[in-house]
Amino acid sequence: MKDFFKYTLATMLGIFIMSTFTMVMGLVMLFVVSLSDSMKPTIARHSVLKITLSGTISERSAGANPLASILGNPMADEQGLDDILSAIRVAKDNKRIEGIYLDGGVVSTDVASLQEIRKALIDFKKSGKFIVSYADSYSQGSYYVCSVADKVLLNPVGMLDWHGLSSNPIFYKDLLEKVGVKMQVFRVGTYKSFVEPYTRTEMSPENREQTAFLLGGLWKDLCTEVAQSRRLPVEAINNYANQYQNFADPSVYINEKLVDKLVYIEEVRNVLRDMVGGNRVSMVDPFTLSLLETEKGRKNKVAVYYAYGDIVDAATSSGGLRGDEIVGNQVIQDLDELANDDNIKAVVLRVNSGGGSAYASEQIWHAVELLKKKKPVVVSMGGTAASGGYYISCGANKIIADPTTVTGSIGIFGMIPDFSGLMTEKLGLHFDIVKTNEASDFGAMGRGMTAAEGEALQNYVNRGYGLFLKRVANGRNKTVEQINQVAQGRVWTGRQALKLGLVDQLGTLEDAIKEAARLAKLDKYDVRRVPYITDWLTDYLQRQQDDYMDRKLRRSLGVYYDPLRFVSSLQGRDCLQARMYSALNIR
Repeated sequence: MKDFFKYTLATMLGIFIMSTFTMVMGLVMLFVVSLSDSMKPTIARHSVLKITLSGTISERSAGANPLASILGNPMADEQGLDDILSAIRVAKDNKRIEGIYLDGGVVSTDVASLQEIRKALIDFKKSGKFIVSYADSYSQGSYYVCSVADKVLLNPVGMLDWHGLSSNPIFYKDLLEKVGVKMQVFRVGTYKSFVEPYTRTEMSPENREQTAFLLGGLWKDLCTEVAQSRRLPVEAINNYANQYQNFADPSVYINEKLVDKLVYIEEVRNVLRDMVGGNRVSMVDPFTLSLLETEKGRKNKVAVYYAYGDIVDAATSSGGLRGDEIVGNQVIQDLDELANDDNIKAVVLRVNSGGGSAYASEQIWHAVELLKKKKPVVVSMGGTAASGGYYISCGANKIIADPTTVTGSIGIFGMIPDFSGLMTEKLGLHFDIVKTNEASDFGAMGRGMTAAEGEALQNYVNRGYGLFLKRVANGRNKTVEQINQVAQGRVWTGRQALKLGLVDQLGTLEDAIKEAARLAKLDKYDVRRVPYITDWLTDYLQRQQDDYMDRKLRRSLGVYYDPLRFVSSLQGRDCLQARMYSALNIR
């Protein structure tokens, strides 16, 4: 009994200490938040915008987290594309910003996001201000962006990785069979390859064909743009990818005119001081500078609505580290509010999604149709707007894609796992059934599907595909037959999609905003970005509560995480999916 009281008291004391600590940290964080929200940044003279091209760049960020490192925030190295682009626009016109310093490294994002940053930097150079880049080592993605710089600098013992593009899908069919799981697949579309990792051990000829065509288109864009910036032949830039450049002596990069000078970091500071004409250079990060880009109080506004991540019927607690999801019901509500806001004169739907639930995609398509009756809707396609991502885009007044956007994948599939081998053969579990009707036990875990069940589901998938084709045909002013010829689940780059009539124009998010304003006949307007994102404090606390195990699994499984998580979640998903499978290796 004595030990019981001792351990009980110890437990209560521990709970009290942890509660007190949590409360104190909460108050500290709230104080920091209040300070950051109430103070506008002051930019010193001779300032330089520093853009760090390492870590992850997502569509949007939750803002700066001053306690990220202390609290162990797994997204501490994540930046928002919105902050970077906004900062570049501010830097172009702000008299205290002398130029931009690009800090190269290993950056993780899609090609289209890098392309948007690159185009923004090219526009920035029209101001006459400088851009200098430096890296200990350039990854391919960061070099693609940094090649626009007036001076491209590299550490004397650094490396420059320029290797080309590849797609390396992992196939799980044999692994699933070993644990007694068999995937039952129903699809429409010759090129609809999402299901292949679960049903094959290698790419189908059709998937190999479309992947080669897609990568070829993306790589041509990258080589052409770098060649223009470095004033080199495109053929030379392409050939460098065959020479294992990352292992070359750094002097080779000078000889080949890929970089301008080999210097240590101390010399970079001297270069920057010379460029600004002062003894001291103040560095400003993108988030801080982006705070200076505010609405001017104009009544007329163009809303930019961000739709990125998986398209789902209902929000999940672990939809990736940030929970980036396009939740059908929430999007419908948000678009309805935009439709009825008299100050919003046009809407840009910013889409970066490989799809998801076919049902949710249809509901969002309908919401876009209702919105379009009241004000212009322009879609801006980011890194990916394919399958369900294209579904929600196809009805817009105008579609603008980046040249390297991955789009198309117009197709539908259904996939239901058969766990009978795992349950009965591996675990020794047996099932019996008593039912009133033939379809009463559809989807039962203890057995595979019957022929009648398979036929019913295939017909369901066929109807879904037919509806998808109809929506696209109506939106693009083409016949169903014409759309079917370029559909079949096949993916295209934005540049290829333009030739096929799947998009109207190549351009950036800023181009889409200008087009929306033109359609609304606006000369002067403010841009409002929605939905409003949660602050870093809310984001952090929610993540600690909901996503602990999800983060641990992601870190442990690496590239295996997403496909295996998808299989585990199939029971709770809409059986009809409009999504694409992508394994582009951009690093």
